[in-house]
Amino acid sequence: MFCLLVLMCFGEKLDEKAIRDIETATRNFLLYSRKLNVLAFFPRISKLIYRKRRTIGMDLLQKQKDIIIPLIRTREKHKEKQNKQGQGDDEKERFVYSYLDSLLDIKLPEEGHRKLTDDELANLCSEFLNAGTDTTATSLEWIMANLVKHQEIQAKLFEEIQGVVGSEAEEVKEEELQRMPYLKAVVLEGLRRHPAGHFLLPHSVAEDVMLNGYVIPKGVTINFMVADLGRDDKVWDKPMEFRPERFMKGGEGEGVDITGSKEINMIPFGAGRRICPGFGLALLHLEYFVVNLIKNFEWKAIEKEEVDLISEKFEFTVVMKKSLHARIIPRKI
Repeated sequence: MFCLLVLMCFGEKLDEKAIRDIETATRNFLLYSRKLNVLAFFPRISKLIYRKRRTIGMDLLQKQKDIIIPLIRTREKHKEKQNKQGQGDDEKERFVYSYLDSLLDIKLPEEGHRKLTDDELANLCSEFLNAGTDTTATSLEWIMANLVKHQEIQAKLFEEIQGVVGSEAEEVKEEELQRMPYLKAVVLEGLRRHPAGHFLLPHSVAEDVMLNGYVIPKGVTINFMVADLGRDDKVWDKPMEFRPERFMKGGEGEGVDITGSKEINMIPFGAGRRICPGFGLALLHLEYFVVNLIKNFEWKAIEKEEVDLISEKFEFTVVMKKSLHARIIPRKI
């Protein structure tokens, strides 16, 4: 997954070491960045009190930039070479437009049509990689943990897979996912029960609002408890149970709107103008990985080791406190 996003971001195939270095640097800064939140409060004072913490954060950020900025320079040279080649040039390379290319083309009209700086480019590339991997990987682990815990659900999903692609197919392809409603129900139930983020990015109230008898004044910073929305017993029947059938025909989650544009029963990707722009890709990745992991392997709990679906801990996302360990058995040898 990370390799694919690196290719989408930089438009270049990198060797294993380069990919591993990028992943390590971005994740190290990501995990440490939550310790830097305190610097947002009374910054003139907190940056003195937490000077060591700030220094460590800046060092981790610089290590990340030291890896990403040379990749930016390489891509710039590649683009320049591509632009110089004529349309009829036999040596013209096949050029795949990447996320970084779109950033390199940006000119900010409100700031004299300047281009983005190296720091801005590096930060945006880092956000692209982090947002596209950590949240999806977290959701995938929670879903697979539930399938290990609930063998009857795993068996039902495997039965659906067999009915759609049969036993001879080597993998389930993207176009075949549309014929698997139970797979979609499993993924939605995972996102409802275990959203990767329990809060959205903070929002500011544009005008005074009356909510349930309380006045929310203009300018106040508010947030939304994403996890609690998906676990509301006024909306969901026995919400703490992992039951994909609730998203099938006749269930309370049938046809649920996860974007929050019609209703707000669960919004694992946020809602409104600042909804996660990659939620469609995330759903595709989750469905693809879950279905192929179940098609090719039987997932069982390790003897005398409990799969803990309750305990959580906060990293960049809300992950399993005790990581999933499972016994994986190939379905056909």
